[in-house]
Amino acid sequence: MKNLLAIFLGAAALAAQAEPMFRGDAAHTGLYDADGPREFHRVRWAFPTGNRVVSSPVMQAGTLYFGSDDGNVYAVDAATGRQVWKRSTKGPVPATPAVVGDTLYVGSYDGHFYAMNSGTGAMRWKFTTGGERHFEARGLHGMTPMAQTFFDPYDMYLSSPVVVGDSVFFGSGDGHLYALDRANGALRWKFKTGDVVHASPAYADGVLYFGSWDSYFYAVDAKTGQEKWRFHGGEDPVIHNQVGFQSSAAVVNGVVYVGCRDSNLYALDAATGKELWRVNNAGSWVITSPAVADGRVIFATSDSALFQIVDARTGRQIARQQGKAFMFGSPAVARGIAYQPVTNGMLEARDAASGELLWTFRTDASKENAGWALTAEGRFNTPMLFASSNGEAQIVAANKQFSTGSMFSSPLVANNTVYVGSTDGNLYAIE
Repeated sequence: MKNLLAIFLGAAALAAQAEPMFRGDAAHTGLYDADGPREFHRVRWAFPTGNRVVSSPVMQAGTLYFGSDDGNVYAVDAATGRQVWKRSTKGPVPATPAVVGDTLYVGSYDGHFYAMNSGTGAMRWKFTTGGERHFEARGLHGMTPMAQTFFDPYDMYLSSPVVVGDSVFFGSGDGHLYALDRANGALRWKFKTGDVVHASPAYADGVLYFGSWDSYFYAVDAKTGQEKWRFHGGEDPVIHNQVGFQSSAAVVNGVVYVGCRDSNLYALDAATGKELWRVNNAGSWVITSPAVADGRVIFATSDSALFQIVDARTGRQIARQQGKAFMFGSPAVARGIAYQPVTNGMLEARDAASGELLWTFRTDASKENAGWALTAEGRFNTPMLFASSNGEAQIVAANKQFSTGSMFSSPLVANNTVYVGSTDGNLYAIE
């Protein structure tokens, strides 16, 4: 009976930590009112799926929910790692579900958006979008031949839904932001952008904030779908490398914080879209969705592998720590610790005030280092991986990077445990 009571109380504690949607709340602040491990002790369990896990886990009442690129949505017991149910879609599910009441909402690369019973996985309704696709461009990133259109292998995510009131909102590869009735999936409105929308919309004070691969960032009225303002990021008409909003925004105290592939982290006035400040990262993408805690903005970069902390009011640098590999997954902050996923198959725990590295977890795939994708220090062996500009060779090189158990998933922190997915196909519970 004691063990059963402990499990029950643990599940109750887990359920109280955060809203079960991307980044812990509708504003996507990345904050978790929970204790996380200050030292690495062990992997409590690892739950295997049939393909990479880019989706970020969410939790309700002691159950974890997430998608896998094997085409399934999973429900897993947070205490034991045992499967509760799984539901198949007809495409990869790199989006993060939202769970409200007894319904789970999530999109799939099959071009459908699903509502499922969160207790059983039974289908409630399915909405058909205009179809999914990756961002693509001619000569992308300098791939040759330059006249060839290539899809972006680093366009990893699907837009994760946010649920507010009786509506659910999400973006699509067909270039739209959708608003559906969450009870029956009926279309309320859709807002057209100029390209793929894989960023997740953030919500605050009746407004949705999101970016598109068209290099615009938008503010849209949540009730009507009418545009309130738009902000133009950088353009790169030649190789389309420094272009597009892949980062999802965080909205705090009337300010929108968002990264862009033009190498900037922006702070925008939520009411007007006016730029308040920017932090330039010398050509390195800002894919991470920033976390905002105690007047500080925490984010990381891609190629330059920097973990950075800046003042939320001014953008002034507070801390800058050199990492080992590029970072796409977003930091989760829990009581003074930032948990940062890295594409070399590592999860880093850092002090949220100084950025100082506290501990590191490394996947078995990263340790095995098949094909010598990593150097002995855990950095990518870039000269070997990207020896050719041929488009096919570069896509193969990206897949070799992912073979290290790359962590694109954003962590969930609850009950002294960090839950995070990996391209090795596992969801990990780390304590």
